[in-house]
Amino acid sequence: MVRKKAPPPKKCDMSVVIGRLKMANPVMVASGCFGYGEEVNRFYPVNRLGAIMVKGTTLEPRPGNPPPRMAETPSGMLNAIGLQNVGVDAFLKVKLPFLRRVGVPCVVNINGRTVDEYAELARRLDGVPGIGALEVNISCPNVKEGGIEFGSSPEGATRVVEAVRKATRHTLITKLSPNSADVRVVARACVNAGSDALSAINTLVGIAVDAKTRRPVLRNVTGGLSGPAVKPVGLRVVWQVSQALKVPVVGMGGIVTGEDAAEYLIAGASAVAVGTANYLEPTAALKVVEGLEEFCREEGLGRVGDLVGTLKTPGK
Repeated sequence: MVRKKAPPPKKCDMSVVIGRLKMANPVMVASGCFGYGEEVNRFYPVNRLGAIMVKGTTLEPRPGNPPPRMAETPSGMLNAIGLQNVGVDAFLKVKLPFLRRVGVPCVVNINGRTVDEYAELARRLDGVPGIGALEVNISCPNVKEGGIEFGSSPEGATRVVEAVRKATRHTLITKLSPNSADVRVVARACVNAGSDALSAINTLVGIAVDAKTRRPVLRNVTGGLSGPAVKPVGLRVVWQVSQALKVPVVGMGGIVTGEDAAEYLIAGASAVAVGTANYLEPTAALKVVEGLEEFCREEGLGRVGDLVGTLKTPGK
């Protein structure tokens, strides 16, 4: 008997749209973990990615926190970089032209010490060719002013998002903190204030201790925990937020493989971002793209969006 060969898995449509941001696939790279893409472009064409979330951008250049400001932890890392960046003017003049040239969608992560600073950043970036969206970072735990102080309450989140929404026509993705009492309350406030989408999660606050010296490993004492250790938290937040609000969510936290990305989509994310894995392997994000494509083909999916929100919880 001659056995028939199984038909090859059908091609899956990997394209995703978040607001007005159009991506060839749902895999981004997380802000602060990829620079501006130029260095990694030596290893693979970064336009294979869905989008690049560039390093957190502020009005003026920032040197960040004093070292040591990174520490390896079991299944992850702590960082207290403190938003070191070149500032918005240098970003527009020096960094953005490369992203335009290679043709990869760019999401600019913006950070301010005050509500007015967030709004001014949004104004300067409004309508700039090559920018596909803004990620409003109200959840950075490693700065003394701004950051998480806005994202820890619905009132603070509302003030920032409303101001940014008035200042720009760009798609807004607000970045949520897992350190708030109920992330769904803050998420709802962001959407009501004008955010088109949400991203989750930012890092968890932690410390590392040197037992020999009895001192903290990080000069800042506390840092943001990321990597595979936080994936269960990221999945939980994405699931909770996507259940509560019908807006796109970009899931992040511990994504290393295509199957990790699929888990986030199943939990309710419309797209994902690869962060800490980029430090271990420069081609990590590309491998996630390829792994997710393979997963979708093996599952016989016609489009990657068919995965989104398909988690079968008890009672479903």
